[in-house]
Amino acid sequence: MILLVTPSERARECAAALHGATGEEVAVAESLARAVTLLRAEGYLAVVLDQHLVETEPHEAENTLEHLGTSILVPVNLAISGMERLVREVRAALQRRQREEVRARQTAIGRLHGELNGTITALLLSSELALETPGLPAAAAEKLQAVHELVKKLRRQLETTGLTEEPEHVAGS
Repeated sequence: MILLVTPSERARECAAALHGATGEEVAVAESLARAVTLLRAEGYLAVVLDQHLVETEPHEAENTLEHLGTSILVPVNLAISGMERLVREVRAALQRRQREEVRARQTAIGRLHGELNGTITALLLSSELALETPGLPAAAAEKLQAVHELVKKLRRQLETTGLTEEPEHVAGS
C-alpha cells in the first residue's frame, strides 16, 4: 500500500494514477497529522509526501518522518509535477526498495548458510572422531553412525539449496 500525503485538489487523481501504474492500493492523507495517524495504524511500502507540506509545516513534517518505519519516502512537488513524473518517481522508489530487500535477504541467507556450514562441519568431525573411539559399545556406535548420516544428509540439503532468489517484479514495471 502507498500513502499519498497532500492537501492538493489533485490528490484523488494522483492516487488513481499511482494505483493504475503500480497495482498498489493508495491511501490519501490531506494533512501531516492524518498521515501520522495512518502510519501508526498500518505499514506502507512508500509514502509520497507533497513538499509543500514539508515547507509549510516543518515540525509536523519531522514528526511524520519519525513514523515512516520501513516505508520508503518519495518527496514530490505536486504543484509542478505532472502525473507521468509522479508515477515514474514512485515506480523508481518501489523498484529501489525491492532491490534493497532482495540484497538484504541474500546477505542474510549467505550468512546463515555460512554459519550452518561451519556447524555441520564441526558435527561431522566430532561424530567421526567419536566413532573412532576404542572400545565404543556397538549400540553407541550405531547411534553415532545414524547421527553422522543425518548430518551428511543435512549438508547435502544445504549444498543443493540456492542462495539467490529471483526478485519479484513491481507491478507496472
